[in-house]
Amino acid sequence: MYAKCLKRAMDFILSLMALLVLSPVLLVLTVLGAIKMKGNPFFTQQRPGKDGKIFLLIKFRTMTCEKDADGNLLPDEQRLTKYGKLLRSTSLDELPELINILVGDMSIVGPRPLLVQYLPLYNAQQRRRHEVRPGMTGYAQVNGRNAISWEEKFRLDVEYVDNITFWGDVKIIWQTALAVLKRDGISSGTSATMEPFQGTPEDAAEKV
Repeated sequence: MYAKCLKRAMDFILSLMALLVLSPVLLVLTVLGAIKMKGNPFFTQQRPGKDGKIFLLIKFRTMTCEKDADGNLLPDEQRLTKYGKLLRSTSLDELPELINILVGDMSIVGPRPLLVQYLPLYNAQQRRRHEVRPGMTGYAQVNGRNAISWEEKFRLDVEYVDNITFWGDVKIIWQTALAVLKRDGISSGTSATMEPFQGTPEDAAEKV
């Protein structure tokens, strides 16, 4: 009942309330982002949602668009600005996703929406993360965020899909608030953000 009906209704009501309450913050970050990023303060990118349907994710930009001599984007750690690090560590860069939640592309809680190019790399079990709407936060985010492996992250995503409850979502939202305050798991151990997913080796896939 909750997962099929009430969850979407709550997402709509809570995201609308949050957008109204946080509108001054969003306005300030929009203006500040335009100054810091010397242009468009928003980052938009196609991401797969429920059932793999593609939607346009909206976030505040945290990285510049600097490229090398061949026209390729520089590594994340070189493009991530001090302002961007602050947004990421406080999760303020995620606030525009409230619009995605309001229109139904996302949920407050669910597996994080990842890159479109990862879709053919998932095994059958990992692909189950797309059985529900992606979330602004999720079970994997409160259990390590970018500090855990992709395989562990996907295992937690599927575990969430199989166990969606109202109180479970409330707990995840509470744990998210605590994680943001502690600024846990912002980066992986070897990258400023998270290493690209390359697929799960067959021997490891059996354990996922």
